[in-house]
Amino acid sequence: MSSGPTRRRTSGVEGVAGRRGPVRRWQLVRAGRDAVPASTRRFMARARRRRMRAVLPWALTAGGLALAGLVGWVLVGTGLFGVREVRVEGVELVTPVEVRDVAGVPDGTPLVQVDLAATAERIGGLPAVERVDVTRDWPDALVVRLTERTGAAVVPQEGQFLVVDAAGVVFRRLSAPPDGLPVIRLEAPGPADPETQAALAVLAELTPQLRAELVDITVEGLARLMLHLRDERRVVWGDATRGEDKARVATALLNGAAATIDVSAPDVVTVR
Repeated sequence: MSSGPTRRRTSGVEGVAGRRGPVRRWQLVRAGRDAVPASTRRFMARARRRRMRAVLPWALTAGGLALAGLVGWVLVGTGLFGVREVRVEGVELVTPVEVRDVAGVPDGTPLVQVDLAATAERIGGLPAVERVDVTRDWPDALVVRLTERTGAAVVPQEGQFLVVDAAGVVFRRLSAPPDGLPVIRLEAPGPADPETQAALAVLAELTPQLRAELVDITVEGLARLMLHLRDERRVVWGDATRGEDKARVATALLNGAAATIDVSAPDVVTVR
């Protein structure tokens, strides 16, 4: 390692203002590497390394912050990663256009700014939607995956046919009854209606034989449920308790000639 320049002194004799005497002149020269002891060079090298180690974390932090700021600006402050497409999957009862309208995400909205939970909640407000999942698909799309409700029964009401799922949610209104769904007759279908829940509980307990013969379930009160079967037969069910026992007993009596089977007290069955 070379050191800084050193000064070499020269002398001479020259008269100055009538006087004679030695005149000193200084000249800068570069010292050779050997002029600095090896121990000093090692000490200085260690000092430089210590300074670099001390500065490096700060430099890395500053660089990381700068990079994060740049990425944030690109994601939020530009349209480079804006929403260009809302892709809808799993729809049959609703249309992709309905889903996009309810989602309410304008084109060009920075993808990172889309509130996925709020968007899913808005879409979940569609009656036919049971579950919804909204995800980002970089660089410019939202993906909406739907699970639609499945009809469990249909309720005739005021010239329409209301389709309810297993939870009692009304999610379709039709002008004609759909094929393959049992009919429940009651006043006000809904998930919070006790009569709706009672009828659905009875429906869930019916054996395949009873379901094959079923015309409808009529609810005249929580303790006055009745099954109307083919050939104008009926099963007096009573309330929704002990449904498995009632279904088993009624099924066993289907092949008889009775027009009315009363299983409201399944331990003491009456037939007429």
